Amino acid sequence: MRRTPTLALISVMILALGAIGIAAVVAWQFIAGSRMVDPPGRGGFTAAVKIGGPFKLVSHRGEKVSDETYRGRFLLVYFGYAYCPDVCPTELANMAAAIDYMGEAASAIQPLFITVDPERDSPSLMANYVAQFHPAMVGLTGTNQEIADIAKRYRVFYRKVKDESFNEYIMDHSNFIYLIGPNGEFLSMFRGGTDPAVMVKVINKYVENHAAGA
Repeated sequence: MRRTPTLALISVMILALGAIGIAAVVAWQFIAGSRMVDPPGRGGFTAAVKIGGPFKLVSHRGEKVSDETYRGRFLLVYFGYAYCPDVCPTELANMAAAIDYMGEAASAIQPLFITVDPERDSPSLMANYVAQFHPAMVGLTGTNQEIADIAKRYRVFYRKVKDESFNEYIMDHSNFIYLIGPNGEFLSMFRGGTDPAVMVKVINKYVENHAAGA
């Protein structure tokens, strides 16, 4: 089940709305130089800047993992947080739907959910959260510095939005799903709200090319 935001959290969200437009601009600046692969709304796009790289984090099972842990598989990577009231659940559901659409070919894909809120998203909390979306999904957390390092490598924008009159806060963050290749190379990325069926078409092209040795 999705968490129902408290009244205090809803109030903080309302206060944060004015900053969302700015956050979107900043997020795009982090991915400056992007070039489209497919027309808007029809697929993913690549970027002229380097995206992705090594990391060391902790899985929702409490295991220490790194980028090397997932070598040989395609990765679908999303950055968000477990207390996200709407955007993150939507994108994770889209990721899960895309994987299900792939059928047997889904065995080549590893979905990863990386928190931008490590202060609250412990491995046990992440375990309960990712289980709501797909059995193959792995939640990753770490120290504040470890999250900052991987966010920088993926050019992910995030920040805490808090009002001192409330005890809760939300995380403002960019909203992209990243496709990473079996050797750790960045392949493509999808804007928030991309149709899962469209994602599958793009992913399948890369999977098929890899299987053919292209």
